Amino acid sequence: MTDQAPANSYDSFAEGYTAENETGLLNAYYNRPALLDLAGDVAGRRILDAGCGSGPLFASLRERGATVTGIDASAGMLEQARLRLGADADLRLADLADPLPFPDNTFDDVAASLVLHYLQEWGPTLAELRRVLVPGGRLLVSVEHPFANFLQQRLTGEETNYFRTRHRTEEWTMGGRTARLSFWDRPLHAMTDAFTAAGFRIAVLSEPPALPGARDLFPDGYDEHTGMRFLCFLFFVLHAG
Repeated sequence: MTDQAPANSYDSFAEGYTAENETGLLNAYYNRPALLDLAGDVAGRRILDAGCGSGPLFASLRERGATVTGIDASAGMLEQARLRLGADADLRLADLADPLPFPDNTFDDVAASLVLHYLQEWGPTLAELRRVLVPGGRLLVSVEHPFANFLQQRLTGEETNYFRTRHRTEEWTMGGRTARLSFWDRPLHAMTDAFTAAGFRIAVLSEPPALPGARDLFPDGYDEHTGMRFLCFLFFVLHAG
């Protein structure tokens, strides 16, 4: 997960979260490879990693020849990113809820990896991401799957309405430290409405499988009929109009 929760939430367990993110099933075998597959050939492209966390996606994009800038609201996560990426990496402290510190038409692509679901309002953020993209540029998005969250809440006996935007908090413990994180769940139509209202065209909506290696490392997540799939994330490729 990358990181636009309140900054001090991730600051409190930045090192432990970084270690978990490195090899964990949902990030290392599912989210990151899916985003990289959707990104395709990025050599020579200018990419903003929006909510870069400790920088694993940044590193992969840079290895593929992209010029990458990373922003995050957590100083602790950015410190971890600098340890990974080196002192010359373009990393900046910035909150996606605020105006972005970049001129218009700065980037060819923006990657927003597991970050938008921390925001109550998507409109201003999407408008800023659209502003800093070149015409025709791409916004690559992963978010928590709205129906998976709804089902989980129902299975635990919580009364909830899928069609409303709903606030949710969870306690996460990593590296022996616990933080309380805040999320905003919204239905699929609210997501697509927000994208189109901000001037994006939806090119891809995907529910991809995990990497094949996940079967051996995490056998409980494998279904003999459907293969290794996780309906906990949803992926979009959006084009700026």
